[in-house]
Amino acid sequence: MKRASQDRARPGRGAGRVSHARLAGWHGASPRHSYAFQPIVDVASGSVFSYEALLRGPNNEPAGVILGTMSDAEIHALDETGRQRALELASALGMEARLNLNFMPRSIIDSDAAIESTFAAAARLGFPADRIVLEITETQAISDHGRFTATVNQIRARGVRVAIDDFGAGYSGLNLLANFQPDMVKLDMELVRNIPRSGPRQAIVRAIIQVCFDLGIDFIAEGVESEDEMRWFEHQGVRLFQGYLFARPAFEQLPPVTWPARTGGIAASA
Repeated sequence: MKRASQDRARPGRGAGRVSHARLAGWHGASPRHSYAFQPIVDVASGSVFSYEALLRGPNNEPAGVILGTMSDAEIHALDETGRQRALELASALGMEARLNLNFMPRSIIDSDAAIESTFAAAARLGFPADRIVLEITETQAISDHGRFTATVNQIRARGVRVAIDDFGAGYSGLNLLANFQPDMVKLDMELVRNIPRSGPRQAIVRAIIQVCFDLGIDFIAEGVESEDEMRWFEHQGVRLFQGYLFARPAFEQLPPVTWPARTGGIAASA
């Protein structure tokens, strides 16, 4: 699980916190984990494009603390039950934007049950499938690309979108783009950092952006922390951003978004 992103203007819909008592009632027990939410924003329209659900402990402990106490089998089980809990939180908060949920490739390759339970939870909560985005991290191993691609395409046929997260951090990103075209690519934050002052990063990232544009893939600059970084990407035609510049993750809440002052280029309304 990953690090996430500051504040000032418009709060998200339903930004009030959800009590554990309310959620525990749905499960019949106190939760072992919960979620924080961080927005992905569209600077062209000045709106929240989506929220990513980020794993936390029941008292907002970092994901690493929770995962560090679990066996591989428990982590695999959490991959399934965690998406259901994230959907419950999103529904309780009145989320109207898309919801980005992380998943392990092994979950959908080994069994249909994991993804079917996600669809069942969404249906039970009245959360439309076409507002769900499943994220796979590029660095996670995929043992059977053919089966993975076929399964992902079946999922997409039901309205769910698929994103490659941390693109550029591993070695399989281009293979994933060649084997199946995701709906979204989220650029690894290490390539974002200080990009206005790094010629090699700029050359690499321009090429990735162009490939995404050519394939009709939404490109998201992730981990953006400065206006200089944001404006460099804006000049390349990028409009989707996630990072501390706009909002930090909020535990069991939809955080307010900070909209940087506009000095030209793409306009965003507050």
